[in-house]
Amino acid sequence: MVENCDNKIGKKSSKGEKRGKKKWAVMGAFVVLMAAIAVTSNHAQNHKSCLCSQDARKYTGIVEDCCCDYETVDTVNGAVLHPLLQELVKTPFFRYYKVKLWCDCPFWPDDGMCKLRDCSVCECPDNEFPELFKKPIKNSLSSDDLKCQEGKPQGAVDRTLDSKAFRGWIEVDNPWTEDDETDNSEMTYVNLQLNPERYTGYTGPSARRIWDAIYSENCPKYASGQVCQEKRVLYKLISGLHSSISIHIASDYLLDEANNLWGRNLELMHDRVLRYPDRVKNLYFTFMFVLRAVTKAANYLEQAEYDTGNHVEDLKAQSLMKQLLYNPKLQAACPLPFDEAKLWQGQSGPELKMEIQKNFKNISALMDCVGCEKCRLWGKLQVLGLGTALKILFSVDAEKHPNSPLQLQRNEVIALLNLLHRLSESVKLVNEVVPSVEFTSKPQLHGFFSLWQKALEAVRTFRLTLPL
Repeated sequence: MVENCDNKIGKKSSKGEKRGKKKWAVMGAFVVLMAAIAVTSNHAQNHKSCLCSQDARKYTGIVEDCCCDYETVDTVNGAVLHPLLQELVKTPFFRYYKVKLWCDCPFWPDDGMCKLRDCSVCECPDNEFPELFKKPIKNSLSSDDLKCQEGKPQGAVDRTLDSKAFRGWIEVDNPWTEDDETDNSEMTYVNLQLNPERYTGYTGPSARRIWDAIYSENCPKYASGQVCQEKRVLYKLISGLHSSISIHIASDYLLDEANNLWGRNLELMHDRVLRYPDRVKNLYFTFMFVLRAVTKAANYLEQAEYDTGNHVEDLKAQSLMKQLLYNPKLQAACPLPFDEAKLWQGQSGPELKMEIQKNFKNISALMDCVGCEKCRLWGKLQVLGLGTALKILFSVDAEKHPNSPLQLQRNEVIALLNLLHRLSESVKLVNEVVPSVEFTSKPQLHGFFSLWQKALEAVRTFRLTLPL
């Protein structure tokens, strides 16, 4: 009996020792994890201060080749320009854009790129195009439609329209762009609000080839001081537009395809734009350039008829346009965003202008080679907007040629103001995102997960050394 009691006491003692060891194991694991968190926190704080001193780029001073400083641009954009443009582009007049979505690429042979277009549009004879408005709208894409967009439905353009009537504007050619905007038989109206500029899945060789062709053949990157100001302006305009497009793709990104979760991809935005100061500076330059074109055309834009048949909305568009053109805060802070009078001086001015005009025409023609329909839509719109800005600033001189006043197509005005809104949005996003991107950079995240993995590994090793 005593022996049995001793055995029981021994077993209880053994169990107690095991429980005690397990207790110490749990406590040890907790201590290791807390130590890892403390080290990680210290590492993050040290890295944060390092980022503040090394990578935090608060852009100050005058925007290069412009007449306004970065701080003024940010202030006026946030308080005046962006809120007005945000409302303006939602009005019926500015949300419908006429575009040719066919992909007849003039620069390289057909290598399947035209198979990326929306098949239902491709099947329609040119002379039947206006009948598309009478056909029922598809609620979803067929398997053939998906094939046309590389299997990505987000790449297709939504052609849904309401029954708005449009008043015709004068049809004139733009010497800076390739598209014949007067060719109505091959064009269709698109509601821009149903087709936002965002991630579409259009990547890889096809997308890279477009930008490579733009930069290498039409807009080479010149070393500072080795080129005249006019050619530098063309490069900076394209670089700024490229930065803006990249920012919008990253700001409205498909984060989780399975759950259709959209949001900001800060890492992509940092890798493509924010880590390169020149790209951010060129974005500001392009914004100022286009803003100058809009303010220079103030008289024309004020008197234009924004008539879609919706009286209330048309009056709103006219009111917003006047507020934008004659805003006292804008006029006081930045009366001349860009001084175009400095360009095309000297005997070679006219020849240089023709050369750059030819380069930009090639760039506009390259938009027909874009393999994604939505990307092609926004590429064409923004390049036309930039071409319209070039036309206003460099192809019309009311003082020297009073009998040749500025004439714009309705589509040019829509493209110009939507481009200004896109650039305004990009500048706003840069201000919002830069601080958060700096403090969640990849080295910091990598360090955190590395230390955490080491802590977990230490706990596993510690547990393996304990008796069962």
